[in-house]
Amino acid sequence: MKKLAEVLRDWEAVIGLEVHTELTTLETKMFCGCKLSHDDEPNANVCPICLGMPGALPVPNEKAIESIVMAGIATNCEVMRRSMFYRKHYFYPDMAKNFQTTQGPVAFVMHGHLDLEVTGTGAAERPDNTIEKADDGSYVAPIRILRIHMEEDAAKMNHLGGAEGRIGGASESLIDYNRCGTPLIELVTEPDLRTPEEARLFMEKLRQTFLALGISDCSMENGSMRCDGNISLRRRGETAFGTKTEMKNINSFKSLHDALEYEICRQAEVLEEGGIVYQETRHWEPSRRRTVVMRVKETADDYRMYPDPDLAPFDLTDEFIERCRSRVGELPDAKRDRYVETWGLKRADAAQLAGEPSVAKRFEEAAALVGEKAVPTVANVMVNLVPGHDDVSAAQVASLAGLLAEDAITFAQAREVLELVEGTDDDPEKVVDERGMRQSNDTDALMAVVDEVLGRCESQVQQYQEGNKKVVGFLVGQCMKASKGTGNPKLFNQLLVERLEG
Repeated sequence: MKKLAEVLRDWEAVIGLEVHTELTTLETKMFCGCKLSHDDEPNANVCPICLGMPGALPVPNEKAIESIVMAGIATNCEVMRRSMFYRKHYFYPDMAKNFQTTQGPVAFVMHGHLDLEVTGTGAAERPDNTIEKADDGSYVAPIRILRIHMEEDAAKMNHLGGAEGRIGGASESLIDYNRCGTPLIELVTEPDLRTPEEARLFMEKLRQTFLALGISDCSMENGSMRCDGNISLRRRGETAFGTKTEMKNINSFKSLHDALEYEICRQAEVLEEGGIVYQETRHWEPSRRRTVVMRVKETADDYRMYPDPDLAPFDLTDEFIERCRSRVGELPDAKRDRYVETWGLKRADAAQLAGEPSVAKRFEEAAALVGEKAVPTVANVMVNLVPGHDDVSAAQVASLAGLLAEDAITFAQAREVLELVEGTDDDPEKVVDERGMRQSNDTDALMAVVDEVLGRCESQVQQYQEGNKKVVGFLVGQCMKASKGTGNPKLFNQLLVERLEG
């Protein structure tokens, strides 16, 4: 099978995503008052409505509707003043009433977009002339959003294996209806994505946006955010769509990228050998790194959708929409730009800090504890040291940044100190002083060390005089060793160059 880069020279991939996000921050389900929790005992949070009992009538969750309107505003969508719920029929044990309550042609929010910033090369291979291209090959591509609609999640099925999963020789499946009726929003893109990398970046940006809104924990590992990917190929220069396949329930950014990459290459191989790509649903197997057929794709007619007679149409007022708009707050892109403009941070660092609400909060709290000039050092600590150390306070980050800004410790020492203070209330500065880790900036004392090192490293001195400037790194190491790690390496470097050039 050809590699992706080779395939994309002849073929254009057309990709659309359907992203399902559970509104996990709500207290109750979409159409009943049952507690919204998946961690309780199976079937502990159920009632006649979510179990589909005859005569049980649904009552919409107002907070859920606020959440979807906020999601639409944050993704530049138009809020539709009037919409309604439909019944989508399918017969499977995970939906006891044999239909899913979802939305029809008009959703709560429609027709938006998110702009993707893609770094590195690849713009030349993207035929869409609406993108903004830079000299370094990076580009910005607007990805259109068709709609975001509201629906209810299905129950969770646990398929048992082995002897304990057999009843009379048949396999056994258990159903937990705690998840059934969970408010779920589905965002559907237009087929504007062209590479697996773009699809991954879109999912990452959407997750950051929803986290900033506080409408979901967006845990792909736990299934509260998952994605279906639709993919087809066409020859470069053609405009007609090819036959698409769909990858269901992808639950990680890596799986999304790898599944799309495999499927692009698989479809190219089929087409180049004169075969036919069938419209079907496929499953990604990470362990075997391939997609396999699940079922032939259903059509819209198979679902027999019609307006739900138990739910009246919704007419959203201007007051309701403005209330939702006021709750949106500062989104990750705006936060990133503020960090760059206010503190002069590198754009990539600012984006990493702004992308997670908890990270941004800790960064801003630490920045408030230091002088303005030290804020870039705070950012450096947050980006390069703190990841993987969740139990470190903003005050500890600020203290560590202050030590680095004063050249009191090296970056390697900062990493060691961070590990020592994590999970405690200890001040990094106190730990540094108690362990004698503070670097010396006494020029006279350090110059004495420099002279001693140069006196016994005649070979390296000669190499420097012959043009090998890199040998200074070795000499700095010797100085650090001679000073037992207490000397400032930057100052050692400066003093060495002064002596060698003098």
